[in-house]
Amino acid sequence: MNGAYIALIGAALAALMAGCGSAIGVGIAGQAAAGVTGEDPDKFGKCLLLQLLPGTQGIYGLIIAFMVLMQTGLLTGNVVAWEAIKGWGCVAACTPMAVVGLVSGIYQGRCAAAAISMVGKRSEASGKGLLMTVMVETYALLALLISFLCVIFIK
Repeated sequence: MNGAYIALIGAALAALMAGCGSAIGVGIAGQAAAGVTGEDPDKFGKCLLLQLLPGTQGIYGLIIAFMVLMQTGLLTGNVVAWEAIKGWGCVAACTPMAVVGLVSGIYQGRCAAAAISMVGKRSEASGKGLLMTVMVETYALLALLISFLCVIFIK
């Protein structure tokens, strides 16, 4: 079997799992934002920014998936002839983004929901809530970096 098609499993996992983490996280934060903006519509902008943050993991997963699709030629139709071991290496390379994207998206959503609640009580605290929420993002960025480097070096 052509390893390029095995690599497709890694691309799908990175996009699906990180996307699911983002969807769950954005949903959690959105529920909190709806409650706060229902009470005070003027806080919509601050709440929306916090709600959007967990969505980045899905973007990172898509970046890794597109890299794999480009490297294997699956986007262009000129599929490269890879050994199966290279395909499984690509699956392994995508795993950090897939797993960390899922977990950090959910936890960033929880953190964003708490920050949104904080904004509901004290609007001037939005910067502190934003900083707390962004701290979770660090780990998604580290996973993106390691998956990016691993995918690039699969030759």
